[in-house]
Amino acid sequence: MFHDRARLTVVAGRGGDGSIHFRREKYVPRGGPDGGDGGEGGDVVLVADLRRRDLSGFRPNQRLRAGRGGGGGGRLSNGARGEDTVLAVPVGTQVFEGEELVSDLAQPGARVVVAKGGSGGRGNKHFAGPSRQTPRFAEVGLPGEEREIELRLKLLADAALVGLPNAGKSSLLTRLSNARPKVAEYPFTTLSPVLGTVESADGRQLVVADVPGLIEGASEGVGLGHEFLAHLERARVLVHVIDSAEDDADERWRTIDAELSAYGAGLDERPQIVVLNKIDLGPEPPSFGVEDDRILRVLRVSAATGAGLDELRRTLFELVPQEVEEPVEADEMVDFLVYRPQPARRGFRVYRTERGFRVTGKPPSEEELEAILKAAGARAGDEVEVGEELLEWD
Repeated sequence: MFHDRARLTVVAGRGGDGSIHFRREKYVPRGGPDGGDGGEGGDVVLVADLRRRDLSGFRPNQRLRAGRGGGGGGRLSNGARGEDTVLAVPVGTQVFEGEELVSDLAQPGARVVVAKGGSGGRGNKHFAGPSRQTPRFAEVGLPGEEREIELRLKLLADAALVGLPNAGKSSLLTRLSNARPKVAEYPFTTLSPVLGTVESADGRQLVVADVPGLIEGASEGVGLGHEFLAHLERARVLVHVIDSAEDDADERWRTIDAELSAYGAGLDERPQIVVLNKIDLGPEPPSFGVEDDRILRVLRVSAATGAGLDELRRTLFELVPQEVEEPVEADEMVDFLVYRPQPARRGFRVYRTERGFRVTGKPPSEEELEAILKAAGARAGDEVEVGEELLEWD
């Protein structure tokens, strides 16, 4: 089954703790502090991959967690960086947090960091000074970002077939391209979008999408195809397929065009090619009297006999605009996108001591303190020093 939406909880890795360590070597009886820093936590990264077609590989409310940074060691050895969790998604995937668009992975290889790993804690070497030569504490690594995101897929197609159910869109796609959608003599045969590649004699290729049939009221949630209207937004040309065996071709066009206009997102301004299908079922060529600047051409075809399909194929390559790659300066190229809203800075720091933990700065709330100490590995009996209070972790 085709899936174009998925909800995920992404949790970046926690930073590693700094080390409390002192140099102890032969002939160096009073070596100074040499505790290394903790490693940064791993990130959660999404990458647009052409090999992925939809979001069906995700479990409902899946939770993705990146690796934790390694703890610092003696002799100024720093902890290893936590392992990133890299997830491949289809090209055209949009990332939302709530209703806010975070990123649009519209190009192959586009990357976005959706959860940034926590910073590693500093080792006790950083806290040595003239008045404190043997610091017996080190910073605790910070937790990584955690957020809930929604992935929404919008297919990337040069042209999209639209129309009422049973208009023959799937049959047309089968005759025009390498796609093999299900074809049957009843409405709503197509239950999910299907992509096909159309090739020209000179080797040029176009991607054509067959979208489930729309009915009146689709933009308000009526019927099946309303869930897939978003997939039309990136099509550069709409191919409006109409069953010409019926006598009301004009009215059928207006029905679907009204739904496109009600949906918005520029679909009511998108150029159209009107295809009157099933001309083999009528004694006379069908008529079409709608005049609209968006209609680039009106064609009469038969998916059953193949009549008019060559002209339709030539028209697609003629009217679908070619993408022109604009040169990009080297300093303007972006290897990946980083989504990192500025979090509120904590007014406190947590340090690991030989007896437990020390909290400095603005005292945190009880819930914050409990979460941080639990993540830092506090055990029953550890002393927790908060300001002038000395608590015992239970």
